[in-house]
Amino acid sequence: MYKTYRRSFGMLSSLAVLALAASACASTSDAASKTSAEPEETAGSAALAVSYENGIAVLDGKSLEVRQSFDSEAFTRLNAAGDGRSVLVTTSKGFQVLDTKTPELRQATFAAKAPGHVVRHDGKTILFDDGTGDTTIFESSSLARSGNDLPQTNVVAGQEAHHGVSVKLSDGTLVTTVGTAESRSGAKALDEQGNEIARSENCPGVHGEGTAAGEAVVFGCEDGALLYHDGHFDKFTAPDKYGRMGNAFVSESSPLIVGDYKNDPDDEGHLLEKVALIDTEKHSYKVLDLPGDLKYTWRGVVRGPQDRAYILATDGSIHVLDPASGKVTGQYPVIGPWEGPKNWQDAHPALTVNGDTAYVADPQNKQVHAVNLATGEKTASVTLDGVPNEMAAAIGR
Repeated sequence: MYKTYRRSFGMLSSLAVLALAASACASTSDAASKTSAEPEETAGSAALAVSYENGIAVLDGKSLEVRQSFDSEAFTRLNAAGDGRSVLVTTSKGFQVLDTKTPELRQATFAAKAPGHVVRHDGKTILFDDGTGDTTIFESSSLARSGNDLPQTNVVAGQEAHHGVSVKLSDGTLVTTVGTAESRSGAKALDEQGNEIARSENCPGVHGEGTAAGEAVVFGCEDGALLYHDGHFDKFTAPDKYGRMGNAFVSESSPLIVGDYKNDPDDEGHLLEKVALIDTEKHSYKVLDLPGDLKYTWRGVVRGPQDRAYILATDGSIHVLDPASGKVTGQYPVIGPWEGPKNWQDAHPALTVNGDTAYVADPQNKQVHAVNLATGEKTASVTLDGVPNEMAAAIGR
């Protein structure tokens, strides 16, 4: 059942570290290529939010000059809100609104017991509360106009709390994960009245979401991937008994999906050397061994110009992957070589994108770099007071 809320919440003070899910997850929307135009009021005002221990900095998207900084909890996650100016900061109270245009860490907070994935699609922003299983939906453009109040929202109550994700499609269908606090098994689709129209529980450890061209929605599984398209679910089976795809990197103008891939359940390392390639039109799925010694983490893949995938590897370069051919077609040196993190949430080199511009976090040197993905040119750099951890570009979608 859908409910409508309008609330105002007080400013958050610095609090204890947010308890997060044990497995890493990227906001696939942040990692995706952005195909829709930025709202007119914010055109040309791109900004980048960067988190570090106990703080967040808002940088100019072009020069990387620090425009403002704010105190925060020790570890926060950042997600673009889809209105071209706001970033949602996950805290122990919920999703707090950071306005990068003002800049201002606003009083408005979408309350959540355990704030998780943020998805943007079809002009809407969709929030998932891992602590309740609830999904909160609002028009992305309404956030900038709401000041310290929250915009009108629709809340779809979850059946059980779990680390999950939802996406609202243009026809009103809500596709959302199925699981409990102990395990996750798949996804279901609900119509606008909340009636179930399709379900699949053939996706153990379901994680992450990506929406490709034609509203083909994919979820990662521990043995492949699960696709929802045209009203029904289809399963892609990995070539390995354990073949986990945790995150999907998509472009809404391409039917091709790139997923991170891990085939050793006992490997505690966080470096990966294979990717899953899914063609949602041909319904094909294959695993690609990356060439040479190319290794990456879940924070190091985005979609960018020409719908290509861009992978920040441990050699310090951004490698250009053509999802159609499976070939690496270019390499852009950016930072020095680096090693994988001991824990997924530890600060390590990361990549996010806004149009043709990629942003690279270099924790070892406390720096952030801007790179033109069309040319490979490094266009700006900045040294921060703290070690950069997560990033989110304030984009519209």
